[in-house]
Amino acid sequence: MDPLGERDVAGEAVELAARTAAAYLDELDAAPVRHPDSSAAIEGFGGTLPEDGDGAMAALHELAGPGVRGAIQSAGPRMFHFVTGGVTPAALGADWLASLLDQNAGMWVSSPLASRLEAVSVDWLKDLFRLPAAWEGVLTTGATMANFTGLACARQWWAERHGVNLEKRGFAGLPAAPVLSSDYIHASARKALSLLGFGREGVQVFSADGTGSLDAGALEAKLRSLDGAPAILIGNAGEVNAGHFDALEKLADLAERHNAWLHVDGAFGLFARATPRGDALTAGIERADSVIADGHKWLNVPYDCGFAFVREPGRLASAFSAPAAYLPDAVADQPNFFERAPEMSRRARSLAVWATLRAYGRAGHRAMVERHLDLAQRLAARIDEADDLERLADVPLNVVCFRHRPAGMPEEELDEHNRRLGEAVLEDGRVYMGTTVYDGRVAFRPAIVNWRTTEPDVDAIVDVVRELAATGGGAPIQ
Repeated sequence: MDPLGERDVAGEAVELAARTAAAYLDELDAAPVRHPDSSAAIEGFGGTLPEDGDGAMAALHELAGPGVRGAIQSAGPRMFHFVTGGVTPAALGADWLASLLDQNAGMWVSSPLASRLEAVSVDWLKDLFRLPAAWEGVLTTGATMANFTGLACARQWWAERHGVNLEKRGFAGLPAAPVLSSDYIHASARKALSLLGFGREGVQVFSADGTGSLDAGALEAKLRSLDGAPAILIGNAGEVNAGHFDALEKLADLAERHNAWLHVDGAFGLFARATPRGDALTAGIERADSVIADGHKWLNVPYDCGFAFVREPGRLASAFSAPAAYLPDAVADQPNFFERAPEMSRRARSLAVWATLRAYGRAGHRAMVERHLDLAQRLAARIDEADDLERLADVPLNVVCFRHRPAGMPEEELDEHNRRLGEAVLEDGRVYMGTTVYDGRVAFRPAIVNWRTTEPDVDAIVDVVRELAATGGGAPIQ
């Protein structure tokens, strides 16, 4: 079926999507995160590519029925897995408009609207995060590509310190780059380092204990041993297991004294700067050379979205320029954002970012972050009150690390017990959170970032875990 023959169906398709969305949103607060029928619902998708196809409405009815039942309700208030935000009403409406308008946000000439909104959004985000106004920024697909963007600028800077234009010449003749961090470093930063040619194992970590916290003394000794050679430091603002921060002020001091570029991965921790309550954790971020965060986490805009900020104007263009005869040059106040980011063709994610910032402002986002900080403390208190739960770390931000510890169970059995209990929680689906390994122990690490989440939702974490444990959720699988 040639899609040209369905020109008049587009309105009907949008109406079906709108009806489906209305029903989905009406049920979202009370719905389980994982539908009991989810596995069966997705089994019908597959088979061979149809020769002629059944048309738009047949395909969309499948998505609106089994597809919705098979999806994880990740926009809902009890999704605590992977630090996943929801989608605010403003961001949802704007994202639908982004699909409707189908803009290429790579160049001003291809979309003045998306480009203008990206420029405004970057400025507003710097304001929200209290970063210097002179910094440059760009929207990305998420934290991985934001880390790639910031670290690509660091790579350019490092090569320049060796007298090499890496963009033109590549790595030929250059020594191995010292990339230094704590063991809080996230897998996305390691992936970015791999893509940039440094290697996943190219980073050296300096940690003081089994939780991964920074050993600043050992790091400083390493920097001294470089005798002034340039290095790249990666600071971490909000590690994934407990929400801890590196000593960013100390890292900024070291970077200034020892010829180092400081990159800060603040995938969700950067949002602590939206409230004065995060000042102690985030002090020093404004002194970094590059800083990144995710939008589809605490900003609560749709997947996919992230942002990268760089201190030095022009540094992004030096890393991502892509000259070609058919591509227009940027002019004053009309940026081509493909020259600041890895991708040439880019979705107009600026519409959703701009809309949610425009709709709720600084005060609204501060209120949301502070509510989530309070909810994390509430969850921690409930865990501390329960005689069969054990909190494994303090709660500096929005992640609570804990495990189930039944009376009398030997220590050597607790990891397998909590691993099985974690599988039961995901299968049950009323709340959704996975397990991790923290300080050598299997644990839960629910993260609170969804704008819909309230007290009953975090209370359900404790209630569901204890209920499943009492009914055999942690017992050996037969």
